[in-house]
This record gives sequence, C-alpha cells and structure tokens, in this order.
Amino acid sequence: MATAKPHTPIHEMRAFNRFYTNLIGALDYSRHLYVPYTLTESRVLYELAHAPRTDAADLRSELSLDAGYLSRLLAKFERDGLVERAPSTDDPRRQRITLTARGRDAAELLDERSRESVGSLLTDVPAADRARLASAMRTVREILEDGRGRRTRRERHESAADVTLREPGPGDLGWIVQRNAAVYAAEFGWNTDYEGLVARIVADFAQDHDPHLERVWIAEFDGRPVGCVMCVRDEAPGTARLRLLLVEPAARGLGIGDRLVAACVEFARGVGYRELTLWTNDVLESARGIYQRHGFVLVAEKPHRSFGADLVGQDWLLPLHERPS
Repeated sequence: MATAKPHTPIHEMRAFNRFYTNLIGALDYSRHLYVPYTLTESRVLYELAHAPRTDAADLRSELSLDAGYLSRLLAKFERDGLVERAPSTDDPRRQRITLTARGRDAAELLDERSRESVGSLLTDVPAADRARLASAMRTVREILEDGRGRRTRRERHESAADVTLREPGPGDLGWIVQRNAAVYAAEFGWNTDYEGLVARIVADFAQDHDPHLERVWIAEFDGRPVGCVMCVRDEAPGTARLRLLLVEPAARGLGIGDRLVAACVEFARGVGYRELTLWTNDVLESARGIYQRHGFVLVAEKPHRSFGADLVGQDWLLPLHERPS
C-alpha cells in the first residue's frame, strides 16, 4: 500500500513547478504564444532587450546556460538577422551582443504576446485576489533570489559604481513611457490606462516645464537607461512632486532607486521648495521602502480602481526645511 508523500518544501516546490509550467505553456512555448521561438530563445531575446549588460559571458551567467548551447543559439540569431556580435569595447576577450532592428521587433512581439497571455490568466482571478497573488509571487522571488546570492557584495558595489545619473537625451522621454507601461503590466497586470497616464505626465513636461524648477533624471548603466524619476511643480505653492520613479527589473539591487530619489530630494531642496510630495500605490512595496528611508511620511490613503486593478492609493510627504535624521 503506497503511503502519501509528505508535504515537504521539496515536494511543494516540485508540485508548484509542474503546475506553473503547464499553466503558462512552458513545454510548448512557441505554440502557446504563437511565435517561432522556444522559451529559452525568448528569454535570451528578453535579456538582450532589457538587461543592462549584453556580453555573452553575462548572458551565460545570468541565465545559467551552457556556453556551447548559448553560442549555437546566438549563431542562429545572427543568421536570422536578430543580433550582431563584436568584441566588447571594455574587454576584447569578451563578445558583445546587440539586437538589430529586426531583433528588437521580435523582442517587442514576444513582450506583447507574453503580456497578453498573463493578462488572460489574470482575467480568471477575482479582482480582490490579484494584489495578494502579486505579493505572494514577489515574496517567492525575493526569498529564492536571496538564497541564491547571485552577486557577491563586491560585484554589486562594482556594478553600482558604473551607474550614472544624467539628463534625458533624444528618445529618453519616450523610453520612460514605454518602460513604465511594460514593467507595470508584467509585474502587476496594469492595463493601458496606466500607459496613458504616464504619457500625459511626460507630454506635459516635454511641452512646458521650467528647467530651473523641474527636472528629469535618467539612470544609465553600461550605456543603457535603467531607471528614471521626475521632479515637477505641484499645484500647491512651494511644493514639488516626485513622479514616475522606475528601476528596470534587471538592474534592481544596485541602489539605483535610492540614488534617483536622493537626486530628486536634493534638487527640490536646493531650488527652494518647502516640501516634496508623491502619490503611489500600496502594492509598490520596494518603492515605499525607498521613500521611507529618505524621510517621506504617509499622510493619506484611499482605495480606488485604476489601471484595471483594485488598489490603495497613498500620498507621501517630505518637509524640506530640515534634513531627515
């Protein structure tokens, strides 16, 4: 007589893996998303489109791929006109991989199909459970990432030192709109209403802003934008508003969010604002932690339904007449 298997962590993780790979169609990924790429090929294209580093060695390390397999996969992409390969400018011994225009189109198609697929999954989840689901998934990811210890402290420090903050250049404002929409759709299932909001905020800034009192920062790593934040005038006299803080998922853990918020706070204080305010939502736990570290305090909360989700909006405030302790 067979005995029931104990519900150990290993048993539960294997059960979850079988359930989830079946749910997302991982075993027949190309048919599931109606694209000519396997799950591994799709993931490599995603990393090339979004990750800060695109050397072959970094791809191999990030995705834990066999060197020979990755080399064959990249050779296939090169034959199909999706990527270009050349020696790295930093180290000729390393091979730099960049997407061609055709490759970026393929990556964007995959991103769009993936968002649609996840969105269809979420339609079967009651609205009241979606925030709980997202929070549970984020908890699983954070626990396992901490356990794996992907980067040593030294590697994190060296990577963080390579991040620069700069003013936006041509195309950067469009990047802010596109990446806000894509990241929040992927992580929280937000719909295009959020993209419309971001587009209006960015368009208002581009059309009419006072460069002495308003500013945008782009965080750049390895020649690519990986984060952003805005400081704009609020309707209340003497008040500035922090808006659109974003850090690319692949660049998190380098302190970029803290640097962006610090730059915004110092700018607002330096030009004479009396206080800095912001509006966010309770599901953005990492961002709220950053705001708290810089002295922001929660002053109001209100449930609302926006971007296709039930959320709790939060108003945060930082007085600027004295530095936070």
